[in-house]
Amino acid sequence: MQDLLKLAETAARRAGKCLLEAYAFDAGVISDSGKDIKTEADKAAEEVVLEALRPTGISILSEESGLEEAKLAKADDGAKSQTLLWVVDPLDGTFNFTRGFPFCCVSIGLCNGLEPIQGVIYDFVRDQMFSGQVGKGVRCNSNPLSVSSVTEISMAALLTGFPSARDFGESALADSILKVQRFKKIRMMGSAALSLAQVAAGHLDAYQEEDIWFWDVAAGLALVKAAGGVYTISEIKENWQLNVYAHNGNLNEA
Repeated sequence: MQDLLKLAETAARRAGKCLLEAYAFDAGVISDSGKDIKTEADKAAEEVVLEALRPTGISILSEESGLEEAKLAKADDGAKSQTLLWVVDPLDGTFNFTRGFPFCCVSIGLCNGLEPIQGVIYDFVRDQMFSGQVGKGVRCNSNPLSVSSVTEISMAALLTGFPSARDFGESALADSILKVQRFKKIRMMGSAALSLAQVAAGHLDAYQEEDIWFWDVAAGLALVKAAGGVYTISEIKENWQLNVYAHNGNLNEA
C-alpha cells in the first residue's frame, strides 16, 4: 500500500507540473456554461495521472473520463472482499485555476470498495503535498499533521461550498444556511479537496457540502480520517454525487 501511495504522489507531481504551465494564463477553456467550467488543462492533467496509475491494474474513476474498469486488485493481498479503486480529480478548483486564484489542486484517492483509505492532494501552486493513509497518519511534505482540538461548533470554522450541480432553489439554500449558521466562521474557497486537506491539517475544523462529486472528496476524506478526524457521507448516487460532513472528531453533527 505504501508503494501505491508513493505512486500517487509521483502522478500528482507530474500533473501539477503540467498544470503550472497553464496556470492563470492558458487553461484552454472548452465550455463555460451555467455554473460549470471545463478546460483543456483538466484533460491534460488527467491523462498524466491515468498514464501513471493504469499499470497498477486497479480500476480508475476520474472526473473527466468516468469509470475505467481494469483487472481486479484486492486490498491486503486478497484478504478483503472489496476491490480497490483509484478516484481522481485531475484539477479540483478549475474556476480558481482559470482566474489565478491559488486554491486548486490535483486529488488522487484510493478506496477499498467505496471507502477512502489513502489520499494524495497536491497544491501545485504552493508545492504542498498532502499525503496519508488511514491508520498511518498524514503529512504535508515532511511535516506530520493532525486535526484541530476545537470541541464546540460555536467556536469552530467550517469550510463549505456550492458545487455546480447542487439545488440552488430558495428552499435548499435556506436549509443550507440553517446547517452552517451554528459555526463561528464560514469559509468558501472553491476546492473541496483542498478544503478537506485544511481540516486534516488542523487549520480549520469541519467541512460540509451537498451534492458534491465523489472524485472531489475521496482523497480528502481519507486524509481527514488518517489525521484523526471523522466523516459521514450519504449514499453515493449513480452519477457519483453525495452529501459530506467531515470534522475533527470532537464536534457534534451539524
